[in-house]
This record gives sequence, structure tokens and C-alpha cells, in this order.
Amino acid sequence: MIQNKIVVGISHGDINGVSYEVIIKSLMDNRIFDFCIPVVYGSAKVAAYHRKALNIANFSFNNIKSADEANIKRANIINCLDDNVRVELGKSTNIAGESSLISLEHAVKDLKEGKIDVLITAPINKDNVQSDKFNFPGHTEYLAKESSESKEPLMLMVSENLKVGVVTTHLPLSKVSEAITEEAILKKLRIMNKTLIQDFRIRKPKIAVLGLNPHAGDNGLLGTEEVDVIIPAIKKAKEEDILALGPYPADGFFGSDNFKKVDAILAMYHDQGLTPFKALAFNSGVNYTAGLDFIRTSPGHGTAYEITGLGQASEISFRNAIYLACDIYRSRTEYKNISKDPLQHYEISDKDQDHQE
Repeated sequence: MIQNKIVVGISHGDINGVSYEVIIKSLMDNRIFDFCIPVVYGSAKVAAYHRKALNIANFSFNNIKSADEANIKRANIINCLDDNVRVELGKSTNIAGESSLISLEHAVKDLKEGKIDVLITAPINKDNVQSDKFNFPGHTEYLAKESSESKEPLMLMVSENLKVGVVTTHLPLSKVSEAITEEAILKKLRIMNKTLIQDFRIRKPKIAVLGLNPHAGDNGLLGTEEVDVIIPAIKKAKEEDILALGPYPADGFFGSDNFKKVDAILAMYHDQGLTPFKALAFNSGVNYTAGLDFIRTSPGHGTAYEITGLGQASEISFRNAIYLACDIYRSRTEYKNISKDPLQHYEISDKDQDHQE
């Protein structure tokens, strides 16, 4: 960190979507420079194009060639793209996909080399980004490959009062059941438990586990995955001192106040967890990739082509992604320091001092 400020790397995502709008709007609040140094990996010309389309005159990026040159009181940008790159607002193009990947590759390289402290990824189009270099369903799987710690990270959606993770992520629904195994659930529970402790400072996390079938299977009447797989996984988690509860029927769990009584929820598949999460926290929710050896967050929305260039995109989720990444960085740093030397923050009381004397 430079002068105790966290260096925040930002990949610009799809240049034809709302990424630059939410990035610029987030960085227009000068208070953000009090605790972090933003570095966008993108294109000053593309940024200027979006500023003109949005009629934003009171903002500009500081152009730099390396994160080492970042101005601690400005929004910085590193030019990664050819100056002739074409922007077509609201359209999915091959150039936009290539530009997404170039930005991401530069940001991840600097992240792994320690030039930036955390990574915020603006939304990509999962179709146009596909190439020989990027053959993944999304950011999560790509970043897992780049991490040395976990090849099976946890997608964790985070809002002020809700944290929802999923066992399977970008997987066709027809393949979900076969992917729900004891070990798969246990791996996600272990990652979730660890991240709640080290990244969110929750001493003894309480985790609710959802069932796969309607009514959590009704004791095998509506499916046997709960009896055969999910319940045994929960029992093994408890043997590892992980406070996992359930399985709960997803509809009733979110329909009642039960989701407010736990620290996090583990859903079985993407839409089971993300649909209620986005219904409750669409504008403010953040996607956090737990279980990696680096910190990555992103806004909870996509490219939003339909409103690109109209000035209608909300920056709240993106701004929250920056805040969350910085909070996790501080929490993880503190956790690592305490874990190295559990006694380093121990202060001898007057009573202890008298006893020693």
C-alpha cells in the first residue's frame, strides 16, 4: 500500500456496456481517494467517448503507464488498447470481447506481481469474450485458474445484510444434480466458513444450507439428493466444527425472515441463490470470489446494453464493490498478522503486571 492507501485495480469490462459509466460515476466522489488509489486498465479514448455520450464534463482520468506511477489523489488509467478501437454503444462485438480480455489480463498480471492490492472487474459479455485465451463461463473460473490457492472458488454475493454462495455456478440446470456431491458441498462450506472468519471478521459463522428439490425433497418424496448427499455433507461439516444448518426449502427460507438469522447461505445452483439475492439487493449487491489468494469483487449487474449511453446506470453496486474489496483487504491483512503471532496484540493488564512482579 502507498501511504496506507489500498491500490485498487479495475478492469474495464465490455467497452460497449455500462462499465465506464459506473466506473466514472463511482470515481467522481473525491472521498474515495481518502482510502484507496484507483487504477483503471482500459483506454483513455474509450473513457472520453463515454464521458461525451453521458455529457460528463467535470471528470478526467490521470494517464499513467504503470501502476507505480499512480497519483494518490486522482483516478488513474493505464492505456491497454489500440487507440483505434471502435466503440458501438449497446452492441456485442468481437472487438469489445477482445478489449475485455486485454484489460483483464493486464490487471491480473499486475495483481499477481503486487502492483495493485485488489481487483474490481467491470461486467463482461460472456459470449463475445470467448477465445483461445479465454475459454471459461465467466470471470470466476478464469480467476480460479490464475490463483495458486484454489481452483474451485466460491461465488459469494454480498450485500449489507445478506451473503449467498452457490455450490455450482455457470452450469446448465440439466447438469446441476450430478454436480451436487458431498465433497462439492463440503468444499464450498469450508471456503465459506474460512472467508466469513478471515474476510468478514465473523468469529463463529452460522451457515444455512438450502435443499436442491422443492420442499427440500420432502424426506425423499420429491427427490433423494437431500437424504443421500446434502444431509451427510452437513453432518461432515459439523464434524469439522463448521456450523452448517439445514437443508432448508429455498422458497420458504427466503420468503420468511429466516435468511436474516444466519451469517451466510449456501445455495445449490446459480439461480436458486442469485434470484432471491438480486430481488432483495439488486442495486447494492456485490459479487465476491472467495477462496482465491487475491481479492476480487465485481458489481452484481451485467453489461446492461439496453441502457448504455443513457446515463441511467446506477453506480451503487460498483462503488460497493470497491468498498468491499478494501474492507476485505484490511480484514485479511489483520487476520494474517494475528495468525502469525497470536500474542502480538495482547496487552498486559495492571493486574497481570502486579502478578508478574
